[in-house]
Amino acid sequence: MAFFRGFSVVMTAAVVVLGGCCGGGHGGVLGSPEELGICASAVTIHGYMCQEIQVTTKDGYILSLQRIPHSRHGSGRGIKKPPVIVQHGILVDGMSWLLNSPEQNLPLILADNGFDVWISNTRGTQFSRRHTALNPADRDFWNWSWDELAAYELPAVFDHVSQQTGRKIHYVGHSLGTLIMLASLSEGRLVNQVQSVGLLSPIAYLSHMTTAVGALAAQSLLGEIIESLGIIEFNPKGQAVEKFVKYLCAFPGMNCYDLLPAITGDNCCLNSSTVQFFLDNEPQSTSTKNLVHLAQIVKHGVFAKYNYDGIYLNLKHYGKIKPPVYNFSNIPHDLAIFISYGGRDALSDVEDVNHLLDHFKFHDVDKLYVQFIQNYAHADYVMGINANDMVYKPLIAFFKKRVHLNLY
Repeated sequence: MAFFRGFSVVMTAAVVVLGGCCGGGHGGVLGSPEELGICASAVTIHGYMCQEIQVTTKDGYILSLQRIPHSRHGSGRGIKKPPVIVQHGILVDGMSWLLNSPEQNLPLILADNGFDVWISNTRGTQFSRRHTALNPADRDFWNWSWDELAAYELPAVFDHVSQQTGRKIHYVGHSLGTLIMLASLSEGRLVNQVQSVGLLSPIAYLSHMTTAVGALAAQSLLGEIIESLGIIEFNPKGQAVEKFVKYLCAFPGMNCYDLLPAITGDNCCLNSSTVQFFLDNEPQSTSTKNLVHLAQIVKHGVFAKYNYDGIYLNLKHYGKIKPPVYNFSNIPHDLAIFISYGGRDALSDVEDVNHLLDHFKFHDVDKLYVQFIQNYAHADYVMGINANDMVYKPLIAFFKKRVHLNLY
């Protein structure tokens, strides 16, 4: 039992990087975010203005946003800045972007480059656990997958930012944050509000995942195991997940002592001393249904809505036997899109990204920027000690080209 408790910590450290992980170098967090909030614990301590904001989705979830309206020194104060939404991945929240020092974390770098930064936190994470009619103890509170994030959460966040700024919006997503943007755009949402999109370590197809966890999902065992344990909230810090870990360790190919590279790929540029610092602040909960939906992408190789695995339920929800496939042709060919992926990424595998890129063959050439970093894996995009030079600077240059923005 002691081994499993210890391993669950390692498992947590590893699995959370599906949506981003800890920072490198010297961390930038003071105290407990749970007690202080994200602004006070990770932004204002560095001299930046930060506002805590709440937004309610059409399906009743009350989301937490953090707004960083200008640079550390307040330059450009009073000038309307181009807004940018920064969206985390699965099993983390907006804190995952802020654990590095100000010189290494994306939101503060964006603020210093003249952007009005909005950090989004998805439902179920520590600051977005409220609802107009439900509470986290209710089963219905967790009855959602990334379909709902694409249909309700992103539109709610975009609507609020648009109303507050009156401008088109830039967007940066990592991992699951890329998937929900692609899904939303594929249904014709946000196309009139978005200025440009940055997709870091994108996932839309997962058939070529080279991880043991991916293999389990492909065998359709992941959803069965979790559901059989009665877990509706997948809380990486909870006792129920400890039981799930026992199952994982029993499968061939699962190395319970070295899961980080086994799940993310061989990251090139991580600072190992920050793992414990990350564990003090992350990971966060998600719904079991959300994980099952991701597993369905692995198993079926299709970018589609949630499959209820029953003709009656699919007919009830969709009017079809099979769930609808998201239609990439609805994404405007002239939308500015920045895509960056790594050669060592075991989650956003090169073959799967190439499958995604096939949908952009007829995209306007001057509106699509594709960056391939041979030695990057999944976690490098958020916690890599050289991510600013390798990824963030080219991304910001891409954004600025669209708004002819000068440095402030």
